[in-house]
Amino acid sequence: VQLQASGGGWVQAGGSLRLSCVLSGFTLDYYAIAWFRQAPGKEREGVSCSSSSGGNPYYADSVKGRFTISRDNAKNAVYLQMNSLNPEDTAVYYCAAGICYGSGPTINYVMDHWGKGTLVTVSS
Repeated sequence: VQLQASGGGWVQAGGSLRLSCVLSGFTLDYYAIAWFRQAPGKEREGVSCSSSSGGNPYYADSVKGRFTISRDNAKNAVYLQMNSLNPEDTAVYYCAAGICYGSGPTINYVMDHWGKGTLVTVSS
């Protein structure tokens, strides 16, 4: 069971990146997939979650309107399109598979499988 995140890199403020998370050893159909990030010296933050049905994705307030999560069940992959990036988005980004639930400004995550991170650096 593996999740492979990729697509990180260096970008100037205002730029865009697209992260990919490819699953192997298990199917995407039965899992919510979430993206998390951890900046140096900060706690890990849940950024976005796509439920197993793909409906009503969750976004943290800090990324709402700028990030879009999508999933391709045929490719067993989930993507995070990140636009209008700013230096505060600099972090290691991780994808994980499990359950996301709740409503409001924050939700609950119960993640069973984690991938290694991909570094996103946004310069001002």
